[in-house]
Amino acid sequence: MKNTDLSGISTFGPSTMIVVSNRLPVDATENEDGSISWGLAPGGLVTALEPFMRENASTWVGWAGISDLVLAPFERDGVKLVSVTLSENDVELFYEGFSNDTLWPLYHDVIEAPSYHRAWWEVYRSVNQKFADVVAAEAAEGATVWVHDYQLQLVPQMLRELRPDLTIGFFLHIPFPAYGLFSQLPWRRQIIEGLLGADLVGFQRAQDVDNFLRIVRRIMAYKVIGGHVTVPSRGEENRYVVARNFPISISYPDIQKLIKDPAVIARSREIRESIGNPKIMILGADRLDYTKGFLHRLKAYDELLSDGDLDPTEVVMVMVASPSRERVDSYIKLRDDVELAVGRINGQYGELGHYPVVYLHHNYPREEMMALFLAADVMLVTPLRDGMNLVAKEFVAARSDGDGVLVLSEFAGAFDELKAAVAVNPHDIDDLKKQILRAKDMAPAERRQRMLSMRRRVREHDVEKWSRDFLKALAHTNRVS
Repeated sequence: MKNTDLSGISTFGPSTMIVVSNRLPVDATENEDGSISWGLAPGGLVTALEPFMRENASTWVGWAGISDLVLAPFERDGVKLVSVTLSENDVELFYEGFSNDTLWPLYHDVIEAPSYHRAWWEVYRSVNQKFADVVAAEAAEGATVWVHDYQLQLVPQMLRELRPDLTIGFFLHIPFPAYGLFSQLPWRRQIIEGLLGADLVGFQRAQDVDNFLRIVRRIMAYKVIGGHVTVPSRGEENRYVVARNFPISISYPDIQKLIKDPAVIARSREIRESIGNPKIMILGADRLDYTKGFLHRLKAYDELLSDGDLDPTEVVMVMVASPSRERVDSYIKLRDDVELAVGRINGQYGELGHYPVVYLHHNYPREEMMALFLAADVMLVTPLRDGMNLVAKEFVAARSDGDGVLVLSEFAGAFDELKAAVAVNPHDIDDLKKQILRAKDMAPAERRQRMLSMRRRVREHDVEKWSRDFLKALAHTNRVS
């Protein structure tokens, strides 16, 4: 075990507000000399919750990102951080195995086939218990605990058994599957029992709530009225669980500050110049994940170039693919397939000094992402299935100039809110081609009208409202039916 005490702080008392997620909002990296460096952890959850955590003097419980690392509680940017220690075996079987090779593909419409292994399940259960034990020890009497995402679906019930005095909320950031898919899971009943340990179970979309409630009826045979589930209790009065959708959002004020930074504005101009000042810059920016539709996007673009509908000397597609789960076989294969497709397109249509696809397999700071958003003419957000997709909302928030066109998949949670986007079915390559051309040729007045409508929605429904709405609903849940 690596034992590191970053701060020497030992005077933290019990916490009245605790957020629990698989990862801490900071990412640990072990240097060659054995020291630990810290950076902002990647992912939409951290981006969404960081402002709320700073403002509410909360405690965040999660894993630091290095196996066998033991950390004392420490403070960063006004947030108390409590690390859960995971072994290499935990990381392999709980995170890479059950979470990302069983639950992730199952919850994303089986775009890739899920794997079901009993050993993975056992470690998933034991790691969830580790998290519950840490939270139970940290929580003050009557504290509020907000548990996040698919890696920790058993924690609510485990925590309720340890600390029935707590108010427990759970929020799922990814889609929740329909019964026909979810029923494949050998441990389907245990997952539902875990979620029903919460007082409030939150989802991104109304259809996710509907899926969950239908599954509760069919698997548990519990009484469901509206969004309320009656949960029988042995020897006690029944309690009920509320299920609702709370579409997550972004920090609109933070993005407004970034896009007004002269360095970000100058960088956006540099980006256009560095790719040859094309007539049209198309941007896609996602984690490298098979749910994001990378290959569909590249196929549509390739055909548009081949058909002559796009001139390779006038258009550049910048494709940012942030590294993701690089030890999982399906992700290794995806990266190979994407890089092969990019190389084929650039080999066929590129010229010396100019390539129609600029492929970037890096993590970038937020300032660089804002500069890319400002530089782009068309933003492609075309996941095959996505809980929300905050990139779509960040692009809209960044475009204070009222320009830019968002092409948005019908299968992203953001589609429910950003109705003025150019809608697309990314499974339909002909439709994807059609909507790319529509975005490219859209009149300036229509671009501004659409962007104004979407910006109003994102401004009025930002991450502060999301967290406030969830916690207000959680505070009003009545545990007794």
